[in-house]
Order: sequence, then C-alpha cells, then structure tokens
Amino acid sequence: MFNKILVANRGEIAVRIIRACREMGIRTVAVYSQADQDALHMQLADEAICIGPAKAGESYLNMQNILSAAILTQAQAIHPGFGFLSENSRFAEMCQELNIAFIGPDGTTIDQMGNKAHARELMIQAGVPVVPGSDGFLESEDEVLETAARLGYPLMLKAAAGGGGKGMRVVREESELLPAFHSAKNEAQAAFGDGRMYAERIISPAKHIEVQVLADHHGNVIHLGERDCSMQRKHQKLLEEAPSTVLTEEQRAEFGETAVRAARSVGYKNAGTIEFLMDREGQFYFMEMNTRIQVEHPITEMVTGVDLIKEQIRVAAGLPLSVKQDDIVIQGHSLECRINAENPLFNFAPSPGKVSYLLLPAGGNGLRVDSALYAGGEIPPYYDAMVAKIITHGRNRDEAVAKMKRALTELVIEGITTNQDFHIDLLENERFLSGDYDTSFLESGYIEEWLEKTQAVQLTEEE
Repeated sequence: MFNKILVANRGEIAVRIIRACREMGIRTVAVYSQADQDALHMQLADEAICIGPAKAGESYLNMQNILSAAILTQAQAIHPGFGFLSENSRFAEMCQELNIAFIGPDGTTIDQMGNKAHARELMIQAGVPVVPGSDGFLESEDEVLETAARLGYPLMLKAAAGGGGKGMRVVREESELLPAFHSAKNEAQAAFGDGRMYAERIISPAKHIEVQVLADHHGNVIHLGERDCSMQRKHQKLLEEAPSTVLTEEQRAEFGETAVRAARSVGYKNAGTIEFLMDREGQFYFMEMNTRIQVEHPITEMVTGVDLIKEQIRVAAGLPLSVKQDDIVIQGHSLECRINAENPLFNFAPSPGKVSYLLLPAGGNGLRVDSALYAGGEIPPYYDAMVAKIITHGRNRDEAVAKMKRALTELVIEGITTNQDFHIDLLENERFLSGDYDTSFLESGYIEEWLEKTQAVQLTEEE
C-alpha cells in the first residue's frame, strides 16, 4: 500500500480523498492555487504545495507543476478526483513514466473511453447498443453538415474529451449548426485542451441511467448498481438518486451485465461509470464512459456500503477488490442534492464570495454532507460552482426524500447565494415524487414556473 498520495484537485472531492487516505493510514499532499491558499483541503492534508495562480490552466491543469510537487514530496501516487486532469491520458502516461501511480485507468484506456467518439466505436464492436451518431470525429464544416443531414434534427454536438456539460450544444435546425459547432469546439479546447467534436441524435424524452463499475488487475470486474441522473439543467446534473425508480429487476440486471461487458471489452481497471440513455420503450443506448470517480459516487456508497475511493486506491496499489459481485446488495434508497454557489433567480448566475456563517445539517442515521465549506472561507470565481453535496439514505425512497427535505431546511450558508431553496421546491414537485421525470424536465417548464412562483412570493412579501 502507498505511504503518501498527492491529491491533484480541490474542493469537496479533495477533502473526500484526503479523509479516505487518513482512514487508511496514508499521508497526503494537497496542491492548491493562489486563490485557494486558505482552502480546507490544503489545511487537512499532511503537506500542501502551491502550484500556481488562480486560473486553472496555470495551476490545477498544470501537469509539470503537479508532477514536480509529487516528486518533491516523494508521493507514490496521484489521485486526480474528477474534472481537471482526471481524464487526461497524457497526464496518466507522464505519471507512469515517472513511476508514480495514477489512481485511475491507464492512458490508453482513457484515450479509448474518455474520448467519446472512440468509445462509441469500441462499444459497437463489443455489441453494446449506442446512440446513432457521427462516424469518428468531425474535422471540417462539410463533415458537420453531412452528418447533420444524415442524423436529422434535433441533434447534439459533443466534445470528444468532454464532461460536466462543457463542449455540448443542442442544435435544432441547420442555421444553428455551424455557429454551435465552432462555439462548442472552442469551449472544449479551453476546458480540456482537446477541441475534437462528434455528433449524436438526441434521444428524447429519455432517462439518464449510469452504472458504477469497479475493476482490478486480477481479472475482477463488478458493477454496483445504477444511478438515475436525469434531473439536469444545461446537461449538468442537479440531483441524483439510486436505485432508479423506473427499472424492473430484469432491466436492472441487463444494465449491470452490459456495463460489465463494456468495461471488460477494453480491459478497464479502477473505478468508472458507464452512462446510458433509456427511451420510453425501455430501449437503452450507451452514451459515454467516465473514466474517473463521479461527483455522485456517494449515493452508490450509501446503498452498497462500499467505499469507492478506498477501492480506487487498493486497485492502483495492485490489490484485488475487497468485494465480489455476489457481495453487492442494494439496500434502501439514496439521494444527492448538489448545492451550488449560484442564484437561480438570475439565470443561475455564479455567486462567489466569503461564507460569513455556516450551519451544516447533522444528526440522524442516513445523512452525509460532502463539502469543503467553512465559516470565513472564500468561494473563488475561477472554478466550478458546486460547494457541497447533501446525501441522504433511507429504507425506501420516501424516507430518503423526507430526510433530504429536513436536511435542506436546516442548511444555512450566509455570504453567498445558493440553489438550496430551488432544491427544496423540487423535492415537493409531484413529478419528482412520482419518479416520472426525464432529462428535459427542468428546462421544459419547471424552471419558468418556479421563477414565476418565487418572484410572486417575493413581491407579496415586499408589499
């Protein structure tokens, strides 16, 4: 087992990894930008090194500085978390060249599955159904136009190295196509250093169902059930739950078996997520694979009892998985609400600033808060807006929802604006409570209705 791990990330996921390492008796090194000089993750780690200015490109995406920090501190492994360099194949290869373990799959696998267009081709070869789309990458405007004519509208332009909703555009008619292509391409280049694009037909209405997989270097590949991630705004997940409310046991087994087959077909190692879209008829299609830990991994941990971060570390150290497929039993139901520093009343505009007061919900079985917030801490404007994740677990979905409502009403964050009230209202919505929602739910009327209702209440209170 490793003696020291460098955590190449920030915020709640860095804190989450540091805490797992501490429980395993592993020392940690935090890296931080100048904007994060007082961040919680660098305070909790055994060592901390500044790796550059506030901009991510000069710090958290600066491979040379991060690797130098690892060598300087004699870290044996690097955990990239999610985002930033977590799906950068070159970074994984550079770690290997320096004899530093990369806690994730190898660079070749990241290239195969992290680049979405390559992954499509591999899944077709493995007999996994895929969303109809372009053949390889879209290099020229002529290729974009020809592909769109074949697929029809609406369609989705997607970054090959994308994630987190970046480099994605919905195109509803030909006049939007080329401007959207160039816009998404530029965004992908800035976010991932990779501007390659591909296109897919839009499956709508659809459920976004993803399956967590774990694989080691001893031939063991398992799945840990599915997560429903259909509650989205601008392709960004807002609320997730496990298990899905719409799958039959037969469908659940088929999803799991297909995900394991997909992971085996590329020789996958470590934690990963196979993402699917499922239409109203129950037909599902491979969408992409995330070759890293996911933001929403806690809900899988809650219903299975498996610590995914610790399993990642075990696998990277060459140890076998601590669990077998037969050990995985889904118990109860879990929800996760992403608390973002944003103002839903102003088109979800970012709300950076100093946290003047903080009260996190606590107490009771089945409640977990993953966050790097603390009173007096600064939320910089340079990074993702997510500042906390509230996770609940109940014997059934109703109990998990009730716990989440209780937790959200107790949460107090002053100094910044968050989407806390938006979540509370969402939990009381009839379609959410029924489980009958899809990826278009929030943007097909719900947000507009919520704005009108909230603004009316505010006007009444002012009067």
